[in-house]
Parts: sequence; structure tokens; C-alpha cells
Amino acid sequence: MSDSSATQPPPIVLYHYPASPYAKRLVWYMQLRGIPYVQCIQPMVMPRPDLTRLGIKYRRIPLLSIGRDVYLDTRLILQKLEAIYPNLPILGAAPGTEQKALERLLEAKVIDGGIFTSAALLLPTDLPAVRDPAFQKDRADYRNGVRMTKELAAALRPEALAEIKAVAALLETTLLADGRDWLLKTSQPSLADIEAVWPLHWLSILPGALPADQVSAKQFPLVFAWIARFQATVSAAAKSRGEKPKVVTGEEAHATITQSAFHEAGGGGVDASEPIVQSHGLRKGQVVELWPTDSGSSHKDVGKLVSLGSGEVVIETGAGVRLHAPRHGFRFHAAGAGGANL
Repeated sequence: MSDSSATQPPPIVLYHYPASPYAKRLVWYMQLRGIPYVQCIQPMVMPRPDLTRLGIKYRRIPLLSIGRDVYLDTRLILQKLEAIYPNLPILGAAPGTEQKALERLLEAKVIDGGIFTSAALLLPTDLPAVRDPAFQKDRADYRNGVRMTKELAAALRPEALAEIKAVAALLETTLLADGRDWLLKTSQPSLADIEAVWPLHWLSILPGALPADQVSAKQFPLVFAWIARFQATVSAAAKSRGEKPKVVTGEEAHATITQSAFHEAGGGGVDASEPIVQSHGLRKGQVVELWPTDSGSSHKDVGKLVSLGSGEVVIETGAGVRLHAPRHGFRFHAAGAGGANL
């Protein structure tokens, strides 16, 4: 790990597009903590040459770089952001506490538990982007070949709406039922609030996504007041920072990253006690392929294995940047190993 507790971290670059609800999680987090960053705006659909020039094939948004370390998956990114700028307020709960357990359970329920997937099924089919054939083709690639037709979306919508109603009811009748402002009874939004609010906030600002007679402030007044309170707080935090984060070009972002030092300068190592290492004889410096398992799986990154532990795998691309991915939700194998998934 870096010694960023003693020195300023290298420059932070966020690769995203503004409509991405996943990217909102990171933008809100950095606004609330006051973490400085620049943003490199990406197209909603592939290709993304700004990432290709860094040797990155990963197709999901957002990605975040801290120096020459590029982090994939918002769950890992938020963990890394928690560790930098220790002089700024930390949003996550203390390790080993019930509050930390609740924070992680909310994260798992929304992402792995299917809440976001249900939210995505409620997107109005008349949105220009949804009707765009290029967008439809791109998202079929994202879904590993599954094309979401208007008919299929209509068939899946009732169950998706039931899932969103269930999570709103859960919050309304449990954590928010006593009138608290924030889920963990903190004075300001915590990471737990971010983990729970983002799909509901996304749907609440999309006209036509949520039927008013099913999911609205009428049925769930505490939930919708919490959403509005959250939006007001992050807007005030962003306003208090003054200027908006600078938008940089792909060339500028590339120069910033490649001319920076590694944030995690030590590089780590390959844990010999890991079962995967023992079973497949993996070694530091070996060329491997890395990809996410749930979406965008056909886009595999290739690089030299830098480190491997129980929670994270790191490879270095041919462009000299290091990609960090969580073990959960990702697979990798030795390059050229065919279907031998690790």
C-alpha cells in the first residue's frame, strides 16, 4: 500500500458519463468528502478509445485512477477512496462494528441481490437512448449477448417493480421508521446511505420509471423525504467546493496517469497460501487474463500478475498502468489457458 496518509495522493481521474448511476455513487462520495479529482467523460456505448490507449479492455463505467493505479468496480473503488485523505471526514463505518456490517449488507443487497437489476428494468422504453439501436446493441454486449426487447422489458417490469417496492418498504418500516435523517443515525450521509439510495434516487428522477400509484411519496413518505434530503445535502456539498471538477480530454488523462507514480508503490505480491495459486501454480509476473463475471465478460484484460490476495487481484497492462479488481465478481486465468477459469 501507499503511504498516502503522510503525503498527498497522486492525481485522481474519474472515467464516467454523467447518466451512469454507478458513477453517481463515486461523484456523491467525493463531493461529500471534498476529495479533489478531474473527470474524463466517456461515451455511453463502446468503443472508448480513451481507455484503449491505457491498454484497458474493461467495458464497464466508471473507472477511477489514482496515479498509475486504475481501479475497477465501484465497490473496490470506494474501499480505496476511504483510505486516502485521512484528514477529511470518513464516510464509512468503523471496522468491526454492526454499522459496518449493515453498510456491507446494503451494498450486497443492491448490487448482488438484484435491486439495481430490477431498477434498470424500470427504465422507460421511450427514452431516446433506450430506443437507439446502437445503444441496444451495446447493452446486449454488456449483458453477455442478451438483447432486451421492448416486449421482454414489459414482461419483466411487474416483478421488477415488486422488488423496488419491497426495498422501499423495508427502509420505510425499519431504518427510517423512527424519523432519523440518515440510516446509521449519523449527522451527515454515510457510506451506508450512498449504498442504499442510488437506485431509488435514479428511478425517482426519471419520469415514467415509477408509477405514482405504486412507488411515490404517498406510499413511502419517509423514503422519498430521505432521497430529497440526500440530494439537497450532496448539492450543498458540491456548491461549497466552488468550481466543478475539471473535465479533461483522453489525451490529458493519459498524460496525467502515465506521468504519475503508482499510488500503491510496493506492488504487493502473490499470496502463496491462496488455493488458486497452489492449484494453478500462479506466479508474480505471469501473463494473465482478467474479466468480470456478471456483465461485459467478453472484454478481457491482459497483463502481468502484480499481486493476488483474498480480496484483490492486480495486473499491469502493456501501457504500464496497473488494473485493480476485486476477487468477488471477477475471474482470471493464465493467458492462453482457454477455458481454464480461475
